[in-house]
Amino acid sequence: MKRIAAPLAVFSVLFGGATSALAWAPDAQVQRQLQRGQSWAEVLPSADGAGLVHAAIDIAAPPSTVWAVMTDCKMASRLVVTLTSCRVVQGDQRSGWDVREQVTKGSLFLPQIRNVVRADYQPYSLIRFHRQGGDLRIEEGEWRLAPIDGGAGTQVIYVNRLATNILAPAFAVRAGLKHDMPKVLLNLRRESLAAARKTQGT
Repeated sequence: MKRIAAPLAVFSVLFGGATSALAWAPDAQVQRQLQRGQSWAEVLPSADGAGLVHAAIDIAAPPSTVWAVMTDCKMASRLVVTLTSCRVVQGDQRSGWDVREQVTKGSLFLPQIRNVVRADYQPYSLIRFHRQGGDLRIEEGEWRLAPIDGGAGTQVIYVNRLATNILAPAFAVRAGLKHDMPKVLLNLRRESLAAARKTQGT
């Protein structure tokens, strides 16, 4: 079955380009891991104390289905199990943007975090987001959705550059992200496949 994800250059043309920190796409080695059904994530340090997250997964559901799952605040706690609340405080996704407040409970690596972020939506391909307030000092990232398998599947790419204002060492924050991000992607796949089965059954 042919698996072709839209190249990064196409996203740059369609969506006005990305900053160099966000201009990442899976290389051949990562693509092989994704095709074996695994999620992939790395967290790199940067000079200003931020962590740069690269992550990806292939999901056997169309982009519109994956999009519906990942943008629904009611689904958020199923994707991020440490999330205690998600609410839209301004705007409307249907108009192209919104501002959301999300609160996560503490874990072994991180304390409770309140995050306020603005997201700009281009269905069903791109979500760009950046910090509006809360406990993060830096947050700038994007989700990219590219059709694979003739549109029957989706390759999801996540890139985020972030740093916190909380009293936690940068290495601990990076360790927490490295630990949690693959689980979030696998949860996204599980819920997207469930949504696809539900759609097919109606």
